[in-house]
This record gives sequence, C-alpha cells and structure tokens, in this order.
Amino acid sequence: MGPLAERLRPKSLDEVLGQDHLVGPKGPLRRFLERGYLPSLVLFGPPGSGKTTLARLLAEGLGRPFRHLSAVEAGLKEVREAVAEARRAGGLVLFLDEIHRFNKAQQDALLPHLESGLLTLVGATTENPSFALTPPLRSRLRFFPVKPLLEEDLFALLQRALAHLPGVEAEEGALRLLAQAAQGDARRALNALELSALSGRVTEESAREALGALLPALDRGGDLFYDLVSALHKSIRASHVDAALYYLARLLLGGADPLYVARRLIRIAAEDVGLADPQALRLAVAAKAAYEALGSPEGELALVEAAVYLALAPKANSLYAAWKRAEEALKAHPSAPVPLHLRNAPTALQKALGHGAGYAYYHEDQEGSFAQAYLPEGLEDLTLFEATGEGFEERVRERLKALRARFRSARPRRGSG
Repeated sequence: MGPLAERLRPKSLDEVLGQDHLVGPKGPLRRFLERGYLPSLVLFGPPGSGKTTLARLLAEGLGRPFRHLSAVEAGLKEVREAVAEARRAGGLVLFLDEIHRFNKAQQDALLPHLESGLLTLVGATTENPSFALTPPLRSRLRFFPVKPLLEEDLFALLQRALAHLPGVEAEEGALRLLAQAAQGDARRALNALELSALSGRVTEESAREALGALLPALDRGGDLFYDLVSALHKSIRASHVDAALYYLARLLLGGADPLYVARRLIRIAAEDVGLADPQALRLAVAAKAAYEALGSPEGELALVEAAVYLALAPKANSLYAAWKRAEEALKAHPSAPVPLHLRNAPTALQKALGHGAGYAYYHEDQEGSFAQAYLPEGLEDLTLFEATGEGFEERVRERLKALRARFRSARPRRGSG
C-alpha cells in the first residue's frame, strides 16, 4: 500500500480539485482531450497542486505512451532513450518534472523532436518559466498556471481520504486545521492526515503535531523563497512590524539560510532607512555578527531584533536615490576631467603639470575651500543627494541646505585660486 497522497490521485479530470480554469467544461486542457489533440506545454504552480496528476491524465486521455522523467535525475542519456522509445511507438508524451532544472544543452536537445511532433512535452515546474526556460524552448510551448488548492478543496479532499483510512475517526476541527495549514498543498495536507491518524483518531492536537513534523523546507533558489524575501523587505519598508515578523518566521523556520536573511536586513538598513536612522545599519551588521557567534536558534533573536528595529525606524531612501543619480551622471559624463587642484601630485612631473596647485586645505582655509571647484567643468550644478525630513535626516537636510548655500555664495571666487 502506497502513501495516502498516491492512493488519492484523481483517476479522471472530473476528480481534479481546484483547477476548473484548466479542466472545467470550458477549460483548455479538457478541450484538448475532447479534440484528441495535445500541444507541448508546461504546467507551473506551487508544490502539491496536481501538476503530475494532470500530466498523467492528459497522456491517458489521449491513449498515448507516457514516460515520466525527473529533471533532477535525468540527463541527455534519458532524453535520447525517450526519443528512441517515441520512434518505436510512433509518438510519446514525455512528462518532465522539475523541468527548470534542465540546463541549456539539455533543453536544446528537446527542440528538434518537439518541432517534428515526435515528442509531446508536458513539463512541470514550481518556478517562473519565463526565467527557468530558454527562449527557443519557450517559443515551442504553451503555459498553463496551476493554482494552489483552496481551503474548501483541501477539506473535501481530506474527507474523501478518510475512506482510505479504515477505523480512523477525525474531528471536523482537525480537518479544518489541516486544510488551512497546508496552504494549498494537497500532498502536505494528506501526509499530515496520514501521520496524525496513526493514533486512530485525528484530533486538533495530533494535527498540530503532524504539521510541525512536516514543516516544509524552502527551495532556496525557488520563486517562493524570493517571494518571501521580497515580502519581508517590503513589509519592513512599509513599517509593518507584524508582517515583517511573519515573513521572517516563514523564512527562518522554513529552512532559509539565516546569514542570507541577515545580509538582506543590512541591505534594508542602507537602502530604506539610511540616514533617517544611522544606527540602523550598525544594528543590522551587529545582528549578523551575533548570529555568526551564537548560531541557531539563539542567534535568530538577533535577527528578530534587527527586523523589528528596521520596521519601526523612520525611513529614507535618499542614499539609494542619490546613488542611482550618480550612476546616471556617470553614464552621461564618463570621463569628465578632474579639476587640476584636486588631482594627486606624488611626482615632480605631476606637480609641474599643475596637479594640486592652489588647493585650499579646509582645516586651514575654510573660505578658500568653499570657493574652489569640486565637480568637473560643466557639471558645477549637478545635484545628486536630497535629504528627506524623516528622523535624523531632518538635521541632515538643514546641514545640507547650509552647505550648498555656502558653496553657491562662494562660487564667484572659485577661479581666483
């Protein structure tokens, strides 16, 4: 007897839950089967949403030979074997799970056989196919999103699954808990049900224990990981402390590298807090050092402290914006000459060429220092940094205003040195 999730696989499109946009009366996959035609396609969506099941049903519905390969293990050798089998059978539906893991050479090996129609490729991936697949392969495929299952769909699935667990009773509240906590993943819901049913009765307590034991690990290079990182960053930027803690927990408890999270917090401190609170960067760097010293789980509290501090801190992206303007200025003026009086003069030749001549040393001649030019000729009015009124930047803004006024008032004297 196989795992419960395997025993509950739908046997027809009518049994598929949550994908009416694909297999409902007007769904494209159902229409394909009704016409006896199947193009090469990719099903993309989260784990446990039914991509493998749909691929099998499509192949069975056409009555064509079906070969299942996992891109995690398969390579060019297995692709060649599938092509040979397709030639013997007069065609083949090749289901390639985790298709995003195929490299360029492996993807290119599929192209002539898709073009000729020898292979009908059904790929499945949890990743965004726009990033994971090469343009030549994408141009030969159609793409269909597979949605995470709704809580009600999972609840219905769990009720159906009880028929495969003879003698097991289940509290409705426990099934509701499993359906909610599975977050659209049917496999996770069924695995948790099977684990919690070992005692003969599924209760809310046993369901929580099963869910804890099945805490999913993140694919560190996958879309979900980067979506959670993005959500953490944007929640802190918006000063939403609770959302920041929630996404931080999903990352750390889901298996993300805590040092990666720490580096992202440092980036947030520099990009989104900046000079509105200069202490933020110090605290973020200190949190990373604290984690390196303590490790998990003790060191995670330092990351929690940094995330909460950053979320509560005043926000200013003036440094980030100024750096972007500086990059644009460099593109527009990549080699503007440095004023002679600012140039280095370590040799007699450079001194003879006027390097450093007339430079006014600030600590000895403040007026002369303000009067001399610092930007290249023609860029005297270039303005890159603008302080906001957030937090400490209010003081920065006043200081900046005074300094620029002083430079402007001294500008007529600039050529006198």
